[in-house]
Amino acid sequence: MDFLNLLQWPAMLVTMSAAWLVASRSALRREVGFWVFLLSNALWVVWGWHTSAPALIALQVGLAALNIRGAMKTEATNDLVP
Repeated sequence: MDFLNLLQWPAMLVTMSAAWLVASRSALRREVGFWVFLLSNALWVVWGWHTSAPALIALQVGLAALNIRGAMKTEATNDLVP
């Protein structure tokens, strides 16, 4: 088994960690979770490329876009709160 086949396990652990962080009540942990989710998207794209899984790559690109959109909307909402 080569290194890229093993990449799915760290990608899964990073994704689970990100989900844990974004569910936090702490704003700092949620922000860290955002970045960890982007890292997990990148890891899954690398693994998907290696295994010729275009649907997985498309899913990760879409999830990253939704995550970025959500973060931008959250920042815009936070700017409105006194």
